[in-house]
Formats: sequence, structure tokens, C-alpha cells
Amino acid sequence: MKYEPLTPDAYFHIYNRGNNKEDIFKNHRNYSYFLSLLEKYILDVCEVYAYCLLKNHFHLVVKTHDHVEGKLISQKFSNMFNAYAKAVNKAYDRDGSLFKDRFSRKKIENEDYLKQLIIYTHLNPEHHKMVSDFRKYSFSSYQSFLSSKDSKLNREFILSLFEGKSNFEYAHLHKKVKIEESYTLE
Repeated sequence: MKYEPLTPDAYFHIYNRGNNKEDIFKNHRNYSYFLSLLEKYILDVCEVYAYCLLKNHFHLVVKTHDHVEGKLISQKFSNMFNAYAKAVNKAYDRDGSLFKDRFSRKKIENEDYLKQLIIYTHLNPEHHKMVSDFRKYSFSSYQSFLSSKDSKLNREFILSLFEGKSNFEYAHLHKKVKIEESYTLE
């Protein structure tokens, strides 16, 4: 499979799922650990605009920094996913690949698609029937945009992209998502 190269100063949807559709997050501490690795490995090469971690897959929406070369960005993601897989394998006494394949990525070419993808990412827990209301899902960035607590997310940019917090909420609640392509994560 040919992978989209990660390039500087670009938006990307990064996603993957568990090998053989297995769970990659087995308990709460796994989700927290994944997010700590995201902070450790990724924030110096990308801004994270949205995320959602589900039992057997995840979605990240990022913008790569303009001053970092693509090879380093790819290496940082690879290091993060390898660190996570090794920790899970050790913690649960398992062998082999945790993830289905190398991480998938799709370049986001315009702001309309970026907004759609952020909504898609946040609605994912409801779509997969993990919760009846996506707003209550703990392992998504949605609540971070409504909170006043410190966040590593670029809250100001995303809320301005949606023309404010109330439009951000409205767009999510009315599920104005028209993603043309399907992601084969199920």
C-alpha cells in the first residue's frame, strides 16, 4: 500500500486500528498513556486539532509545523506508535503487532474538509455506538474545545475556524458531515 507522505505545513488525518480488529485500548490508563505519548512525541512536529480514541481504533487531525521536514514527522509518529505498542504488549503479556499496519494518513486539502473531519472525528464514538451522545465521550477532544481548562490543542484556531464556540457546537449537534470518502476502520 502506498502511503501519503507527511509534509511540512499541511493538515493530515492520521488513523489506524488494532491488528485483526483487536482492541488497542483495554482500560482507561491506556487512553491516558496514548495521549501522554502524543504530547511527548508529536507536539514538537505538529499541532493536534482533534482526536478520538476508541477501543479498536483512533483518529487524529493534525497540522504539521512548517519548519520540520516530513521524514522527521513520520519518524516521530512511528516512534510514538512503537512505544505505545511495546507498552501494551508488555502490560498484557502479548506478542506481535498491535496495529493493523503502518499508520494511515490522508492529506486535508482545504478548510471545509478540515471542519468536516473534525466533526467526523468527534462524532465517531456515537457512530460506533460506544455512547449515545458523543459529547459525553471521555477520550475525544470535543470537550476540550468547550472548556476553559488549559489544553495542548489549538483551541483558538479551531473555534475561529467554526466562527466561535456556539457554531462549533451547532455544527457538531446538527451533524453537518459530508465526508465523501470512507475510512475502512470498522
